[in-house]
This record gives sequence, C-alpha cells and structure tokens, in this order.
Amino acid sequence: MKSTTPNIPRIMSTQHPDNVQLPFFAENQDMSGDDEIQEAYYAYTHLGCDEQMWDCEGKEVDAFVVRKLLTKYEHFFKNTRLGEDVRLTLRVPNPDVERNEAKVLVETLESIPRSCDAAGLFYGSDSPPIHEVILPMTMSAESLNRVFHYYKDFVVGKQKKPFYQGDITISEWIGEFKPKEINVIPLFEDKEHMLESHNIMRAYLEGKDIEHQRVFIARSDPAMNYGMVSAILCNKIALQRLNRLSKEIGVAIYPILGAGSAPFRGHLSPETVDWVLQEYPDVQTFTVQSAFKYDYPAPVVLAAVNKLKNSKTSEREEIDEGRCLEIVDKVSEEYRRVVEQLAPLINSVAAFVPKRRMRKLHVGLFGYARSIGQTTLPRVISFCAACYSIGLPPEILGLKCLSTEDLRCMEDMHVNFLFDIQTAMSFYNEEVLTILPDEVKDSIRLDWGSYEINQQHHEITSRIIKAVKNNDRVNIQRDLVEAAHIRKFLG
Repeated sequence: MKSTTPNIPRIMSTQHPDNVQLPFFAENQDMSGDDEIQEAYYAYTHLGCDEQMWDCEGKEVDAFVVRKLLTKYEHFFKNTRLGEDVRLTLRVPNPDVERNEAKVLVETLESIPRSCDAAGLFYGSDSPPIHEVILPMTMSAESLNRVFHYYKDFVVGKQKKPFYQGDITISEWIGEFKPKEINVIPLFEDKEHMLESHNIMRAYLEGKDIEHQRVFIARSDPAMNYGMVSAILCNKIALQRLNRLSKEIGVAIYPILGAGSAPFRGHLSPETVDWVLQEYPDVQTFTVQSAFKYDYPAPVVLAAVNKLKNSKTSEREEIDEGRCLEIVDKVSEEYRRVVEQLAPLINSVAAFVPKRRMRKLHVGLFGYARSIGQTTLPRVISFCAACYSIGLPPEILGLKCLSTEDLRCMEDMHVNFLFDIQTAMSFYNEEVLTILPDEVKDSIRLDWGSYEINQQHHEITSRIIKAVKNNDRVNIQRDLVEAAHIRKFLG
C-alpha cells in the first residue's frame, strides 16, 4: 500500500468506556467534561498518541474544547502545534440515524471556525486546529457530501453575504471563517455499507480536489451484530476493496481500525500489538481505547504505543472474497439466532455494568438502539462485559455452523483466529450451561484445542452465575468489576 506518512496519525486515542480502572486524573467514576480535556492532554503528552477523537454524540457538546486545551496546557501546545503535530478529530452525530441529535452536528460544525480563531490568537498565525470530522454509521456518499457542503457552503459560505441588502458582509463584522473546508471521515459500522465502502468513497471523492482520504472501519459493532468472525472478514474485504480503489483513482486512502482490548472487539491491547500488526498490516491508524490506556501500567502502555508508532504499513496478500462471504453469511445467521435466545439473560447482567463515561441514553429519546432482529441489546461494551461475566466468551457464539473446511479457510484468512478464540476461552466457565436456554447450549462449540482456564476469573464468574440463578442482585456489580480487573478490560 504505502509506508506510514508523518502527517497521517498512527495512534488515535478514543473515549470508548471499556476500562475497568479509572485514570488518576478522573474526578468521578463516570468521566466527563474537564476529565476528558485532561485525558486528551494525557494521551498527547504521556502516552505519545498523535490524535484524540472527541465524541460529540450522546453527551453535552463542549464547543470550547480547543480553547480549554490551549489555555490549560499552554506550555505543551506552544511547542506542539494542535492541528499539525497532534490532531483533535470530532465525531459528530449522523442525522440519518440520530434524528434527535441532528442539530448537534450543526452546533459542532459551527464551532470549528471559533476554535480556529482561538488557535490563531494562541499561535499568532493561521493555524486550524481541526481538519476533519468523523461521521458514524455512514451509509451513503450523499450523507458525507451533506456534511462537507454544509460546512463549506453554510458555515463558511455565509461570511460573504451581507446582513441585509446594502449592508456590510458577515465576515467584515464578525471576522473571517476558517478553515475554508473540512475533510469528512466516514465510519462504516454495518456489513452492507462496509462491503460497499469502496463504491461510497468513489462517489464521494468524485470531482473533489482531495489527495488523500481517511476511512474508519468499525470492528466492535459489526462483531455484536454478526459475530466476531463475520466482523473480521468484512473488515478485510473492505480494506482490500478500498486499497484497489486507491490504486484505481490515484487518491491515497488511509484506513482507521476501531479496535478495543477484548478479542471480540479487536484484541488490541498493550500485550497484543505484534499480533494486531500481523493481522492488519494495511491499516494506517489504530484506536487505543480506554482499557488500553488505563488497565495496564503506564510504562507498558507507552512501550506499546511506541511500537505501533514505529511500525510501518505494508500490503497484505489478497483474500478470497467469495469464500469469506460464504462464511460471513453462515456465521451471521447462526450468531443472530443464538443471540436472540440469549438477549434476556445478557440484558439482565448488562444492567450492572458501570458506565465509566457520562453519556445520555443510546436508546429511545437520545439515540439509537443496538438490535439483532427484533431483539434490543445494550451497547457493545456492556454486551461483552455481560457475556464474559457469566463465563460465556462472545467470540464463540455462532461458530457451531462452521465445517472443518471452513475452519481451515478461517485460519488462512484470519491470521490470529485460534489465538483470539483460545484467549477468549481462558475466560470460559462451564457452569454457564446451567443458566442458558437449551437452544443455546446445543449451539456452543467448545473444541478449540489447547487453552488454559483462568482460575481466578472462573471462581468469580461462578459467583455471578449462582447470583443470576438465585436472582440475588446484591453483589453482581462488585463481582463483575472484579472479573474485569483480571481480564484487563470491562467489555
């Protein structure tokens, strides 16, 4: 593909709430506001991340994040330019899906020129601190174009208009609006649009003077919706198709992979960097989520970040897309059937998972529900935490349908397949079979070669299983968190 480019970040720190331990600077159990300002500074300075994703979904928008960073940490940002040496990238709501959050998109885009003014005053020269926004759940080129053109034509474009006929222009009174354009990073989260990402990007890039484009490929939500194996194979097909598109149209495409610490969510932890680089050599930017940052000793985290930063991208061998899609279809169907049966149990345990971040509800009034068929599920971190807490690693769900030949193909196409499964199986507890519906018991494949059960985790999950059986809710959250400490991730 291409070697790592200094201007394109390698490490994106995110605000995903998958951590068990709280960072030392957190004032409350659920981080918010100034905690997240300090978190961005910590990611830049102590961990060496070159990008911070700022989530504007499902919470109160902090329109002054740039000003707060520059004024609170003046010495650091005088020497490390925000927007050049390190980046702040905003994740905005998608009005196609989050109708009740739609105007947060407008507020966020309107805040970008004000942030540019703050940086200009701080640095004494034009210095746009924000270049890009991330559009989650991208489903079309039209949505990307709406964000691109709303900013260009309405946020910036209005500066040339007079307040009324014969009067001065808006920019003459209020000042110039910069930057003139922003890049829009699509985040593809479902199977259909991930597999169509190359066509969506082709349509979006047509007619634009863009030399490079970043594309965000989700790893967690596809796993929850279709199973881990399906998510990985869809990721690989999408990356392969985007690589072909890049060569065809002459626009450099730099993929971002949204991987968490749990094997189910990407298996990117400070202990598994080498494995993930082997699995995804063509990914430019990796997310380091909260469990990666806070559930390991700081020197271990720093060493892992440095290893990622010093690594180079490379082209990988092409995979057989037709064979991949056969496996994806089989696993997705079986996984969906099993999870629909498990949903009541998962939802009951997920209620005890601590939030770790202040967020509005992601169902009903303030957001969107995660669902499998007609079944509503919690967000993916809570889903994972619930499964692991009853000794049922979600990685194995939906895999009973795979033939010996399918498994052989999987090991060729998913390099770390057995490593991921065997790591997950170390958290398996056979007592979970006593609380599962009969249909689910018969659908679980347990023959995954040699692995060692984590006995501490087994003991704690046995207590949780017993509490679930007896409808004893008193100590479930305490035990759930204790088990998560052993795994080094919440979910």
